[in-house]
Amino acid sequence: MKLRVCRNTIILVLVMIAAISITACGGNKSNKNTIRVGSKDFTESLVVAEVYALALEDAGYQVERNMNIAGSVIHASITNDEIDLYPEYTGTGLLAILKMDLITDPEEVYQTVKDEYDKQFSITWLDQTQANDSNGLVIRTDLAQEYGIYTVSDLQKHADKIRLASQGEFEYREDGIPGLEKVYGKFNFKSITLYDNGLKYKILENDEADVAPAYTTEGQLTNTDLFTLLQDDKHFWPPYYLAPIIRNEVLEENPDIADILNKVSATLDTETVTMLNAKVDVDQLEYEEVAEDFYLSIK
Repeated sequence: MKLRVCRNTIILVLVMIAAISITACGGNKSNKNTIRVGSKDFTESLVVAEVYALALEDAGYQVERNMNIAGSVIHASITNDEIDLYPEYTGTGLLAILKMDLITDPEEVYQTVKDEYDKQFSITWLDQTQANDSNGLVIRTDLAQEYGIYTVSDLQKHADKIRLASQGEFEYREDGIPGLEKVYGKFNFKSITLYDNGLKYKILENDEADVAPAYTTEGQLTNTDLFTLLQDDKHFWPPYYLAPIIRNEVLEENPDIADILNKVSATLDTETVTMLNAKVDVDQLEYEEVAEDFYLSIK
């Protein structure tokens, strides 16, 4: 009798151990690989990279964060196997990394960088978002309304009434005034004054200048009562659509990452990214908090 009880107990224990083992193998997501996620050293890249990191963690991956990498070295970081993925811009890939001629069609730019990165660097561009962080010009809204300036063509016509706040390079870069003048004609600004880029919105708000170079997803642009982003109506600036790029080796080992990140990218457009930037740069929230709130809203 005692022997039978003992044997039954042993069998029961073995069954329980087996059940626990099966549960652990099937339900413990931590068995997946560690993915090293990087970002550039500005708000937008930090927020978007953190959203991608959260999505990967939610899918069971361990994530090693390598944020705040200088834009000048982040490409070397991924090609030197220091990080596995990060959010990049199609225009940056085309012009700064591949050193190719300017292309303005967004789909052509994307397909070009996708093909060339695969060939040259063994890196895959996943789906691009609809967030375009391109170059642009921002004007005080009161001036835009007074003179009817809503496009770069409008600005060119009224440039003699407008004070430009520049950072010192815009007058000389090919993607600044020299390039603009080839497409739009001469810009005879009333004055050009140099200011630190970080102060430009205060300069405009304080009526010390009227227009300034900007990036099209800067958080301050959500305040349309004060600032108006001019339409690049002749499509001078190339598209800078955001997309995650990942080393081929990592993607081959973890093919589900494509679907995980593409689902996130499908939720990002210019308006959304501008709003996320505003929460950090205007509302002074931490980028991790902003990214987490956004991820929870889309998962």
